[in-house]
Amino acid sequence: MSKANNSGEHRLPPFPEGWYLVELRREIAREKLISRNWMGQQIVAWLDEGGEVRVADAYCPHMGAHLGPQAGGKVCQGRLVCPFHGFEFNGAGHCVSTPNAPPPARARLQLYETCESEGMVFAWWGHHGRPAQFELPKLPHDPDWSPLGWRRLEFRSHPQETSENSVDLGHLRAIHGYRDVYQIGAVEVNGAHLLSKFHFFRERKIAGIFPLNHDVTAEAHVHGLGYSLVRVREHTIGMEARLWVLGAMTDGETLKMTLAGQVRALPKPKRFLIGMKWVPRKWRSKLMNEFLLSSQKLDVLQDVSIWETKRFNGKPKLCQADGQIGLYRRYCQQFYPDSPSPPATPRQ
Repeated sequence: MSKANNSGEHRLPPFPEGWYLVELRREIAREKLISRNWMGQQIVAWLDEGGEVRVADAYCPHMGAHLGPQAGGKVCQGRLVCPFHGFEFNGAGHCVSTPNAPPPARARLQLYETCESEGMVFAWWGHHGRPAQFELPKLPHDPDWSPLGWRRLEFRSHPQETSENSVDLGHLRAIHGYRDVYQIGAVEVNGAHLLSKFHFFRERKIAGIFPLNHDVTAEAHVHGLGYSLVRVREHTIGMEARLWVLGAMTDGETLKMTLAGQVRALPKPKRFLIGMKWVPRKWRSKLMNEFLLSSQKLDVLQDVSIWETKRFNGKPKLCQADGQIGLYRRYCQQFYPDSPSPPATPRQ
């Protein structure tokens, strides 16, 4: 894709405000210290003295050394240790020790606000350091859900473009082959929360021969442009699932998308084969979750070929079957508080 397709008036501001995935907690615990390209920044994450996840700018405030493991940074008893001069930083970001002198009071890490959900660690990206303007939903613990599974992709796009799928019903027909797609009720916006409910039928084939029809309702809960939770109910099997679509920019052009999912325990599926009655119950939801995530990734890959080659159109010529694109675009403007607003979309 030529860069001209995303330049000038057709380019969205690259870093909308919001909560964005950093990593899974278990990966941070396993690696002890991680470094990531995230929202145009280099960041590090680790577990502090109390086991809390901390996310900070990756450069030492002393002399600017990179604190990531690739540069020699390490964690010792919950403290982040700079590889250049051995300065140690606690979970609050304060320098609490140096090898040869009292720690300088002004040496402090730039920390990011964090929150966790289902083992996923998010950090807040605010314009000019603005604190978090909304919270992510807190899901009650429920042992009936399968362990979290995930898939990851990287491609050229923007989180506003990818999150727009929650209201773009037309593309479900054209790209993914869904049929009888319709909106359930009105799309609702309450501050940073957008809710879109819709229904569709989809046909799949086993071994390319045996057709299977899926009757699905979905609720897409969008909380900013980096977090979408889709609650799925597949009626022909009786399956309940939840899928997260989590996109974060690495630089000004590349989006890292994580697809995460869980399936609720299904003691009596309605279909023997696709409902996996033949699989022991303790493995059933986990295996169904893997199939669901693989299917979701295939759908996203169909979208990627469009996302990577399209340009942002701030004044789309919409038809009645497009869904609430205009409402969604107006919802998005709140996440660009200090940037020129994206071109306005006419009200539908």
